[in-house]
Amino acid sequence: MGSYKVCYCFIRKFKVTEADPPSDVKELFKKYSGDGVYMTVDQLRLFLEEYNGQAVLVSDAEKIVEQILHKRHHHLAKLIHRRSISLEDFHHFLFCTELNPPITSQVHQDMNAPLSHYFIYTGHNSYLTGNQLSSNCSIVPIIKALKRGVRVIELDLWPNPSKDNVHVLHGRTLTSPVKLIDCLKAIKENAFIASPYPVIITLEDHLTPDLQEKVAEMVTETFGSMLFYPESEKFEELPTPESLKNRILISTKPPKEYLEIKEDKRTSSQKNQVSDLDDDAWSEDNSFKSGSDRSEIDAENEELLKAKKPPSSPVYKRLIAIHAGKPKGGLKDALKVEKDKVRRLSLSEQGFEKAVENHGQDVVRFTQKNILRIYPKGTRITSSNYKPLNGWLHGAQMVAFNMQGYGKSLWLMHGMFRANGGCGYVKKPDFLMRCGPKNEVFNPKAKLTTKTSLKVKIYMGDGWHLDFKKTHFDKYSPPDFYTRVGIAGTSVDKKMRKTKIKEDNWTPVWNEEFTFPLAVPELALLRVEVHDYNMSEKDDFAGQICLPVSELRPGIRAIPLCNRKGDQYASARLLMRFEFV
Repeated sequence: MGSYKVCYCFIRKFKVTEADPPSDVKELFKKYSGDGVYMTVDQLRLFLEEYNGQAVLVSDAEKIVEQILHKRHHHLAKLIHRRSISLEDFHHFLFCTELNPPITSQVHQDMNAPLSHYFIYTGHNSYLTGNQLSSNCSIVPIIKALKRGVRVIELDLWPNPSKDNVHVLHGRTLTSPVKLIDCLKAIKENAFIASPYPVIITLEDHLTPDLQEKVAEMVTETFGSMLFYPESEKFEELPTPESLKNRILISTKPPKEYLEIKEDKRTSSQKNQVSDLDDDAWSEDNSFKSGSDRSEIDAENEELLKAKKPPSSPVYKRLIAIHAGKPKGGLKDALKVEKDKVRRLSLSEQGFEKAVENHGQDVVRFTQKNILRIYPKGTRITSSNYKPLNGWLHGAQMVAFNMQGYGKSLWLMHGMFRANGGCGYVKKPDFLMRCGPKNEVFNPKAKLTTKTSLKVKIYMGDGWHLDFKKTHFDKYSPPDFYTRVGIAGTSVDKKMRKTKIKEDNWTPVWNEEFTFPLAVPELALLRVEVHDYNMSEKDDFAGQICLPVSELRPGIRAIPLCNRKGDQYASARLLMRFEFV
């Protein structure tokens, strides 16, 4: 009988009870509703303007009231014409991610500056479905990335076994190839679903001149008028995202320069520091490149250089909108800013670390005009990612990520590019673009002082009982939720805090407040994670989101939560308040 009673008790505990509105919500309703019973359209508009800092027209407030009443009382047609809401309706509105999101979904930044003035949502080895060594190559991850808003797609081009066509694959590995033409068609069909702003295709080219001509033919036939052709071979300044709406750009090395680099016998340290061939041929850190592979590459180079065909394809060269490459010499030379030329430079994550250690301000100066791309080191075989913040702090536009490499670093990338309406282009902060009379620029190593503080209050959470089975977190009782909240940003801004654990509750109420001083709020990301506490095992994951601090709307907001892959849950969410002090 004893065990029966215990089981009965546990089963009873699964019942979900609706939590009351927090006391702050009750007080605000009382303050703005006048009679404390109903809030009119005008009173809601006043609340939104005064407390939530939103400029709202009467017609917008009317629409919100209609939506609230329709969602909550759609079966009571008479109420929909009431034009006023109750406390429960008001609470429902505040807790609705569609009606009261934490950031705007509109593009709101100036899109008429050169491309170099923006952080750009960038993928690495965009065709890989899994790890860097043996996963399949496919159009599926390319489509997923574009639908998420990624604007830079990377394709590695190699001759097929019969050397009469072009395959996309991670060279010198066991990855199975996908045809280039299939990748191009997938890009064309999905490029502008998430955003109208330009898609840049970075090509890592391992082709003979005749195959380069074939690529030129495929690219021009597939994209047609969508393809952007530069008016002249060299840009003095890059075009703007606004002028390139619904256009596709190609970025790679001009063919002749590519052959010269293959012929160049650089030292291994230079190969490691400055590479624009990604980690496929020259990365010193690429642990899976054996000596025999390098001999094979050298033999291929000899064959290419002996070929009687012209050293470059003029048609292929004409396609290149953003020229990749670097001057001969070391890192200092690679970061030189040329007056009449813009270019793209690629560094591995270790190459970038060395660059910022010794030439941090040169990197910032370079990125004011040129494009810097950073890519994961070759030893990240599992498709893991590095922390992106240091790249952004130095102005790097293309912080390239393995979009299939799920984890905290990728959550930060998702967070950054939720900014500016999720269009894939985020304007760099002014401090990264300033240049003083003596050519001085922002020094990332300088001591930083607090500019502002973000006060965050976590009221409550809800929706897990709709997204998960009742036994997902605990077999016999409701979960024991707690929230971790904090800042990812510069080293002085990094901090995480934690709420108390709320036991046995699907709708936990915390009512806890935290304050985060910020030295660089422009690049700070708010990190939110919810976990279910387990005494004897690892705590269960229950949702996460990262949001750009600079975009947070003050006031009380509904915060959607996402799974590990970054896809939003249907119902799980938090009610939080933001205030800058």
